[in-house]
Amino acid sequence: MEEILNSKIAQEFVEKEDKYGAHNYHPLPVVLDRGEGVFVWDVDGKKYFDFLSAYSAVNQGHCHPKIVNALTEQAQKLTLTSRAFYNSTLGEYEEFITKYFGYDKILPMNTGAEGDETALKLCRKWAYTKKGIPENEAKIIVCDGNFHGRTITVISMSTDPDSYGGFGPFTPGFVKIPYNDLDALEKELEDNNVAGFLVEPIQGEAGVFVPDEGYLKKAYEMCKAKNVLFIADEVQTGIARTGKLLACDYEDFKPDVLILGKALSGGVFPISAVLADDDIMLCIKPGEHGSTFGGNPIANKVAIAALEVVKEEKLAENAYRLGKIFREELSKIKSDMIELVRGKGLLNAIIIKPKNGKTAWDVCLELKNNGLIAKPTHDHIIRFAPPLVINEEQLHEAIGIIRKTIEQMS
Repeated sequence: MEEILNSKIAQEFVEKEDKYGAHNYHPLPVVLDRGEGVFVWDVDGKKYFDFLSAYSAVNQGHCHPKIVNALTEQAQKLTLTSRAFYNSTLGEYEEFITKYFGYDKILPMNTGAEGDETALKLCRKWAYTKKGIPENEAKIIVCDGNFHGRTITVISMSTDPDSYGGFGPFTPGFVKIPYNDLDALEKELEDNNVAGFLVEPIQGEAGVFVPDEGYLKKAYEMCKAKNVLFIADEVQTGIARTGKLLACDYEDFKPDVLILGKALSGGVFPISAVLADDDIMLCIKPGEHGSTFGGNPIANKVAIAALEVVKEEKLAENAYRLGKIFREELSKIKSDMIELVRGKGLLNAIIIKPKNGKTAWDVCLELKNNGLIAKPTHDHIIRFAPPLVINEEQLHEAIGIIRKTIEQMS
């Protein structure tokens, strides 16, 4: 509260949220009112580069006209039917997205956490109906440092005390191993009751932890050898963010189960999806899983438009090219506050070494004052993920703000 802008208008918005809303977030003290492309404006009209992109949900830029048009046109025609009935847009969307990513089937949901929960259920159902694991004995391998959402089951696999502390008892059936450790994976795959391996191709919330080259492909091959499903959570890394359509594309393999969300809508609607081939997806029968809003007419039209924008505007190629420039330029900043620059495409992070009592949070406050908004993760890491529609001139301007800020604080 004391960090908010010197603005009575902004202060009133913050006080209202504080009074009437749950205190489950610690936002940066800026009250946003409008967005377009790579920029957002606060309630006082100040303009900022958005270098979080709603945790990579706004890859296509704020309020992309094609996506917004798809939303508004469908909203005036039919918004929701539930899955109790067929609707005139779902089959079109299902055909579009399965061909787009190369799978037989999609199970549409709304949020990333729902996508993960769906994949977990699907994996367990497959384990009992296809692999022959005894009922209630299936295990799913996960990685230390993971972030797959906030539901009880998902936090049951978390190694972050802030996520799971005080929320037990927890859902059983998960085996935790170190990320980027093939030996640990090999050991756990010896257990015949292992049904799946759930992994983020890059751990975003952990601070953009990029695994060793070849890790994902080798892990996939090891899973295949043991008849274990490789489940890729690409909710944050997917849809062109890392410089490829999917982060897994860097190693040229297709996950058995693919989880998507966030930028699947370009940030204008909650949409997530789980994709798999028939042998896996058809293990779930009518009545065994679903969602009132999953596959609703608005979502279907919005997702098609959002995915078309990615290809039409070559956003993966842009992310790949500009990501290299971004990391090169940040690595040139002369400051002992920056311990490490890492990332892939336009999903990047810097590791901050506290100096003169200044932490990553303080750096983000100063970045905001200088016209760029980003957010720390785990106290000492700042994630930088601008909308993928950013151009090179804009990127260099943003780099200038970051350089100026860091040098001022060093």
